[in-house]
Amino acid sequence: MDQNVTHNGSGANLDNNQNDNNMASLLEKEGLGIDFPTQGEIRKGIIASITPGQILVSVGTKSEGIITGKEYELIPSDELANLKVGDEISVYVVNPEDQNGNLVLSYMRAREEESWQEVEALQASKQATHSTILGYNKGGLIVPIGGLRGFVPASQISLTRRAGVTGDTPEQRWGKMIGQEIDVCVIEVDRERRRLILSERQASTETRESVKERVLEELKEGEVYLGRITSLADFGVFVNVNGADGLVHMSEISWERIQHPSEILKVGQEVKVKVINIDHEKKRIGLSIRQLQSDPWDQKAAQFQVGQLIEGTITRLTKFGAFARLAEDIEGLIHISEISERRIEHPKEVLKEGDICTLRIIKIDPSVHRIGLSLRRVDSMAYADMDWQALEGILDEDTAVIAKDDDQPTAEEPTEPAPEA
Repeated sequence: MDQNVTHNGSGANLDNNQNDNNMASLLEKEGLGIDFPTQGEIRKGIIASITPGQILVSVGTKSEGIITGKEYELIPSDELANLKVGDEISVYVVNPEDQNGNLVLSYMRAREEESWQEVEALQASKQATHSTILGYNKGGLIVPIGGLRGFVPASQISLTRRAGVTGDTPEQRWGKMIGQEIDVCVIEVDRERRRLILSERQASTETRESVKERVLEELKEGEVYLGRITSLADFGVFVNVNGADGLVHMSEISWERIQHPSEILKVGQEVKVKVINIDHEKKRIGLSIRQLQSDPWDQKAAQFQVGQLIEGTITRLTKFGAFARLAEDIEGLIHISEISERRIEHPKEVLKEGDICTLRIIKIDPSVHRIGLSLRRVDSMAYADMDWQALEGILDEDTAVIAKDDDQPTAEEPTEPAPEA
């Protein structure tokens, strides 16, 4: 009895296994044993048909998947025009089965996912990739990588490309770069924020030092260039010219006295500079802004000439002489040897601050803004002819004024009335 039961049980198991195999074969035959797609999966598929508003794609299931609605509309018109039946494409599974039983697919989402995978691989490998500048914004350049838009901040643009940047607005600085080819490295990927940061500098083989060496060879002393201020310091400003920074010392910023460059300049400002010194050994570039401006001292000093007598106010005494103010912002020096005919040890023996003196101009040197004065030569016969000519000029002016006054009627001397007809 037990043997029969056992025998019958074994036979039942064999029958069940055979039935299972038959069912698996049947399911496979009917297409029910296929690995069905899951949501979010990317698969390769073959385009089965293309009709207005709809693309059918065979992805290995019993029925084709469908790209329709907004997923169809997202496909750029130029790409849509290039798709044809039989093409193999990547598709993203949006919904394995919608309410109508359709397998809903997306062409553009697959493109995007593959692009994210591509940029993540580029970031990991630190390899450069080639692209074309598509656009710009306030802070830098827009560069496409696959189906994504990457951003190259201004600080990550190569030194060579930045050397040609001019203008105050983004359009002026970056607009002319649209369409230019560019090599970039991926330095940041953030899918959640859809953030892709690129760097041309990391992809560039030209280092800061090599750029400076090149610029040092290109620049010529005495030539004028357009540059952009990169930083301000107590001792001057640094200006980028053709990709390398040069220094405008405080003394070369302005003819007017300033305490700090920030009083008249700011970072990012475009300025014209003159190259006044190039030190190839120390790799330094000396620049000047003020040498491209008219010197106000020249205009103010134009009223003076050597030999002229002028009134001045003593402003400061030193062991080597005295300074006298001749006009606003114009001072001259009376050397100690020009103060008195007798030998003195210090100007204070003859002068004091605030004294108003008649002085003789004995030297004018515009290159160093210096006027030499003399107190002891005021009555020198060497300038007798000049003094006489100056006196004649004054007398002529006074005579002309008197003659003009005589011609004008006064209140006490009314004009004679016209005779009656």
